[in-house]
Amino acid sequence: MDSTVVNTKYWHRLDDARIQCDLCPRHCRLREGQRGLCYVRQRLDDQVKLVSYGRSSGFCVDPIEKKPLNHFYPGSSVLSFGTAGCNLACKFCQNWDMSKSREMDTLADRATPEDLARAADEMDCRSVAFTYNDPVIFHEYAIDVADACRERGIKSVAVTAGYIDPEPRVEFFAAMDAANVDLKAFTDRFYHKLCGGHLAPVLETLEYIHTETDVWMELTTLLIPGENDSDGELQAMTQWVVEHLGPDVPMHFTAFHPDWKMRDVPRTPAKTLTRARRIALENGVRHAFTGNVHDRDGASTWCPECGQLLIERDWYRLGRWQLDGDGCCSQCGAVLAGHFDARPGTFGAQRIPVRLSRFRQSV
Repeated sequence: MDSTVVNTKYWHRLDDARIQCDLCPRHCRLREGQRGLCYVRQRLDDQVKLVSYGRSSGFCVDPIEKKPLNHFYPGSSVLSFGTAGCNLACKFCQNWDMSKSREMDTLADRATPEDLARAADEMDCRSVAFTYNDPVIFHEYAIDVADACRERGIKSVAVTAGYIDPEPRVEFFAAMDAANVDLKAFTDRFYHKLCGGHLAPVLETLEYIHTETDVWMELTTLLIPGENDSDGELQAMTQWVVEHLGPDVPMHFTAFHPDWKMRDVPRTPAKTLTRARRIALENGVRHAFTGNVHDRDGASTWCPECGQLLIERDWYRLGRWQLDGDGCCSQCGAVLAGHFDARPGTFGAQRIPVRLSRFRQSV
């Protein structure tokens, strides 16, 4: 059998001879040979299989702030990769060349979980990130990579929309150390109209991560003019986050640019991000950030107790660092929520493409 095709376990048979995939709330119902909307899970030999195991659309070493994770070992480097396909159909997707790909040739590079863990180790990456497209759809591969990385003391980061069913959700997040979850909006209308999904399963995932796991979580919302950027929606979203996830979950508000099937929508003005950040802070979110714009104040971390600048950021570059060795404010001693080393990493704003072939173990 092709080593890129592996059996999966989240599916069941229906009375009409179809098989239902039970990985995500989409619940694709498949006849022999059919693929789910995600494209990488297919009914073969009368069961659902992952057909992209060990294949990627590319590997790159990035700053952890690019995921974005601002309170998870700031300044460290992360080995990033993704595959083809996605289980949502966002019309505004900004990685559409990979997530919307229906060509297996997109998956030009390959790597075993051990190859990836070895590469991250040898390149001094603190973590590996499953990103570019949603790792939920390559569930088995992501978990195997995370397990291989954990053996070497390397953390695993999921950049995900959180669109996953309850049973696989438990297994998936047990393997992860951190997650940036894309909370795309706070209305079901938006999810249905622009993403082909629903809001409720995402909120369930967020609550599960917060209450049932030790995964460090941050949220990102891409603000699209006229779609999810009203004061009312931002009020409702940020109030829900504080009430259900607590005030310490960082929220990132990032700028949309015209792409994929929404090229006629204007870019997000910087003032919209500033407004969203202000609303979040007023509603009790302690750490709200602006993204995809030059905004030193909005990108930096400030002490929620005394107001001191704790971690200065300009895009992906760190400046002043005013945490003590225990991750507390050096002025008032308040504990900063997150995971921090005694000193920040120095990777900076680099982006280093990687060919995994040089890390493959010879047979």
